[in-house]
Amino acid sequence: MALEPPNPGDARPPRQGDSIPDAARLRALKRQERAERAQQYLEQKRRRHERLAAPSLPPTNNRQPGRTGQRRVPQHIDTTVTPARTYPIQDADTDLYPPVSRELIPAPGKQTHHRHVIQHISRKHLRSARHQSRHSFNRFWLSICGIVGTLFLIMLTITGAGTYATYRFYTDTGATYQQQILSLHDLTPRDNLKMYDSKGIMLSQLADQGLHTEVALKQVSPLFINAIVATEDKNFWKNSGIDIFRILQAALQNLQHGRVIEGGSTITQQLIKNLLVGSEASVLRKMQEIVLTPEINNHYSKNDILEMYLNTIYFGHQAYGIDAAATMYFGLVDQPGKPAAAQLDLAQAAMLAGMPSSPALYDPALHPKTTLNRFSIVLDLMLREGYITQVQADDAMKEAQKPGFFKGAPNLGDRAPHFTQYVLRQLEQQLKLTRAQLSRSGLMVYTTLDIGLQDKIQRIMQQHIDELQGHNITNAAEVLIDYHTGAIRSLLGSIDYNSKTIDGKFDVATMGYRQPGSSFKPYVYATALEQGYTPAQAIADTPLVIQMPPGSNPATYEPKNYDQLYHGHVTLRCALQNSLNIPAVKTLQHVGIANSLRTANAMGITHPKGEAGYSMVLGGLDVNLLEHTTAFGAFANGGRTFTPYVIEKIVTTYAKKTSNHQSKEGKQAISPQVAYMMSDILSDNNSRLPEFFDCNPLQLYANSTNQCYAGNRGAIRPAAAKTGTTNDFRDNWTMGYTTDFVMGVWAGNNNYTPMYDVTGVQGAAPIWHDSMLQAEAGRPIRDFVNPGGLEKGEMTYPDGIRTTDWYLPGHYPSFIQAPTAFPSNIATVVPTDPEHPKAEKPPVINSHPYCSNFSFAFPTPKTSGSNQGWW
Repeated sequence: MALEPPNPGDARPPRQGDSIPDAARLRALKRQERAERAQQYLEQKRRRHERLAAPSLPPTNNRQPGRTGQRRVPQHIDTTVTPARTYPIQDADTDLYPPVSRELIPAPGKQTHHRHVIQHISRKHLRSARHQSRHSFNRFWLSICGIVGTLFLIMLTITGAGTYATYRFYTDTGATYQQQILSLHDLTPRDNLKMYDSKGIMLSQLADQGLHTEVALKQVSPLFINAIVATEDKNFWKNSGIDIFRILQAALQNLQHGRVIEGGSTITQQLIKNLLVGSEASVLRKMQEIVLTPEINNHYSKNDILEMYLNTIYFGHQAYGIDAAATMYFGLVDQPGKPAAAQLDLAQAAMLAGMPSSPALYDPALHPKTTLNRFSIVLDLMLREGYITQVQADDAMKEAQKPGFFKGAPNLGDRAPHFTQYVLRQLEQQLKLTRAQLSRSGLMVYTTLDIGLQDKIQRIMQQHIDELQGHNITNAAEVLIDYHTGAIRSLLGSIDYNSKTIDGKFDVATMGYRQPGSSFKPYVYATALEQGYTPAQAIADTPLVIQMPPGSNPATYEPKNYDQLYHGHVTLRCALQNSLNIPAVKTLQHVGIANSLRTANAMGITHPKGEAGYSMVLGGLDVNLLEHTTAFGAFANGGRTFTPYVIEKIVTTYAKKTSNHQSKEGKQAISPQVAYMMSDILSDNNSRLPEFFDCNPLQLYANSTNQCYAGNRGAIRPAAAKTGTTNDFRDNWTMGYTTDFVMGVWAGNNNYTPMYDVTGVQGAAPIWHDSMLQAEAGRPIRDFVNPGGLEKGEMTYPDGIRTTDWYLPGHYPSFIQAPTAFPSNIATVVPTDPEHPKAEKPPVINSHPYCSNFSFAFPTPKTSGSNQGWW
């Protein structure tokens, strides 16, 4: 039975409950629609093939009107439409074919063909769909693989670049710091310059760039070592320089306490930061620390690393390194074999161990409570690590809370400021370094100073100046030298360096130039002796007027004696010891100004100021106290000069080198015989009695002045000395020496105001006397040694004066008097030399001679004739 074709208007989607035939019809309709579309597609394709296969035909004009553009149907194609016939569809359950209207279903002959075509097309579509699906699938995974590959290449590139960059960073960092790593000790902070006296007592240290004293690890208190390890790097002795566990633990501890109580960096990393890469907070710096840490561990032991670290860390208050911190905070000072760092107890060690992490925050002067809390944390860390017991921690806490726990540094003051400043000037010249460079030069300078002796001399000076307050004298200076070597044992530029009233900071001893008064006379008299004259040379102390060169103002020079008197016939010895001015000028006239100045220069007065003239012998030139003392020392040193020095040795701490003073032999300025005659004259106390009287301070008797006047001088030490006083009392001098030292003393006012009637024997001489006794304390008493090459004889002058004195061989004095009205008064010489006959002795007059070292052999002749050989 044939099926009725479905009514298109009745088509609807199947619903639940529809009968099976209705569903089949719907599917058939769908198949029919698909078949129609397929048939249309095949028809279009066939036509396209026909058009492509047909030959090109020329245009024709047999087209019907109104049909222009209408495609002509080839005649071989049958265009007859066969009436549609319907057949039952067997495969009602398949959806491979669209429903076909029964009117469009071909006849049975063509149905099979169409079915095959439709199946072919369907398979083709399926194949195309599968191919497209595979293509899409392949393209998807290809894209995935491409993306993954691209990411892999990117990662590989990044990793390679990172690896290369890391390698370059590692190699570059190692290359940059390799030399510094090998010489890491040289990078530790250099010690500030320290200055010691001849006995190892610290005088001064340059602290303008902080304090630092390098010490070996074995010289550090074990208590401090344990404290700093427990606080800064508890696994220091075990880790490789980087402690990841400690970093995490420190972070947790800091979070728990709400503040930084532990650091993550190891001691090794902190050392690298301090010495190599700097303290800038950056990732680069941290990476450099990590790179360099293995290198440090490869080249240095744990002890070396810790030692350098302890000498590097900053504790605040300009204290660099543990030794400086021990001094700065607790007043501990270095002692031979036991530096300040070795003297720390537990409380002191724990207190200092907490400071390096933040010296400003844990400054006990500014934040005492915070500092004490930090101290408690350090004790807890030491207790946790087993370094101390609870009892020890409690005792340390009690000690830290006591008053006076912190003490200031006791040795920061300069004990000899004028001397140390002079030493620094010498160092600048010798080492070619600036003061700033010297400050952290790592030098330990051992000087020639005896600070104990200098302190005594300073008290003597201050006491004596105080005794003369009513005479307008406020200041004094001194230099004491061991002339055998040139070592300066004491140098005071003023009585009080810190006194603004007297301008105490000015160093009169090394920088001042003052008129020496009569203390310059020995150089002129030494010139006369060098020329062959004797200490017994006769000089007439009579009025003297010297015509000055034309144009001079005043036109004449007329010297006067201090006592305004004339003393007649005197000898060179007598004139020098009583500081008579007229005989001194006559001596200068006789020997020559240039020769006398040459002698002074050769002996040590190398930089006098002023114009040399006849007043030179009375102190007309300005001289320096140090040079004046050095020149006087040549008399004591047998006429040989020496170079005064203050630096005995220099120890370079960072290089472990020592430079000792190299002595240079001086030049022979005057002969040893002349030097001895000068010492003999200047130490002749009897010859100076007319002006200085007995028990004068130029004689080194051991007892007091009152005891001396009572007849009990005590031991007398041979000493040669000469005073000097300027005419206006602006300057006082005393220059003198023993067999051990030479000493020069100046007294006066820095502002050049005159004193009131204070001579050298009153102002400077008592200081010289008492200071010399202090310097000679405990030393054996010795006399000046005669070098030989001298002769001694008795001499009688034409005026009847007789004396006995030294003379150089071949220079025995002779006196020839011109004829006079008194022929009986012939010049007579009475030598002790057996080769010279003795003359008869005339009667001795009863008058007393001016000097006690000669007497009258006969009455002084009254004659106007000149005596050859007299000055």
